[in-house]
Amino acid sequence: MTKKLLPIFGAALLAWGSADASAQELNCTVEVNSSQIEGTNKSVFESLQSSINDYFNETRWSNATFSPVERIECRFFLTVKEYDNDRIKGDIQVQLSRPVYNSTYTTTLFNFRDTRVEFDYRDGDPLIFNENSFDNNLTAILNYYAYLLLAIDFDSFSPNGGQPFFDKAAAVVQQAQSLGEIGWRTFEDNKNRSAVLSSFTDANTSAVRKMNYEYHRKGLDEMVTSPDKGRSAITEAIKAIGSVYENAPMSVALSIFRDSKLDELVNVYSKAPQSERDEVYELLKRVYPTDTERLDKIKNPDNN
Repeated sequence: MTKKLLPIFGAALLAWGSADASAQELNCTVEVNSSQIEGTNKSVFESLQSSINDYFNETRWSNATFSPVERIECRFFLTVKEYDNDRIKGDIQVQLSRPVYNSTYTTTLFNFRDTRVEFDYRDGDPLIFNENSFDNNLTAILNYYAYLLLAIDFDSFSPNGGQPFFDKAAAVVQQAQSLGEIGWRTFEDNKNRSAVLSSFTDANTSAVRKMNYEYHRKGLDEMVTSPDKGRSAITEAIKAIGSVYENAPMSVALSIFRDSKLDELVNVYSKAPQSERDEVYELLKRVYPTDTERLDKIKNPDNN
């Protein structure tokens, strides 16, 4: 069964069948920005961008069936800040989006800036996919984000539908920790790749996975035909953010939700009853006390 035969287009509802007759899963826009690097032959960065693009978009990450129009939309922006002796240091902005059922609207599922990025790359180095091992930190990073984005996308269409990909991302983290590179160690900081994965899988914060499904499948996907019903589901879903805040107030899950969803929530509640806007405002104000400008737009949309 392919995606187009299903009543909704969710990747998480795909059959896990033969990979031979379908497209790759990811449709990833890749950009490598080297504007901060002077006096260097830029061809290395052009080669790197092309290699990362091919790696994401030509690798089969599972045996789920996708048609070309159903590929998962994501963005991968690498900003190079240092380059010396084939060593690249910088940061990556990773974004994942998903269409909303029965509409032309696209919602952001994940928006994260990874500041702990270092790897070796020589112009023309091949990036070779191996599910069970990797030769360098760059392919480890790419594997990690591919599996993480698939996991989040699948979760948004069925409860815990992304578990196989979370398991694969966890295996990447475990293997990568042996490389000795930054960004992977469990207690290194609370916003590295290990911490991001833990924010979805640890018991104290895993409520974000249920929220992902209820917010998108029961909420946004319903709003086109039943705005009140869909918005009510979103209101109920985002209570999980309050729970995460109580259990793990420093969790990166909170900043990921803020960067992915706060602006969208302004629009979601623009026509909500005042009592519902007040409820959401009070919940989010406790978690995001410094984001008063955006939160005020939720509470009082007519004043903005």
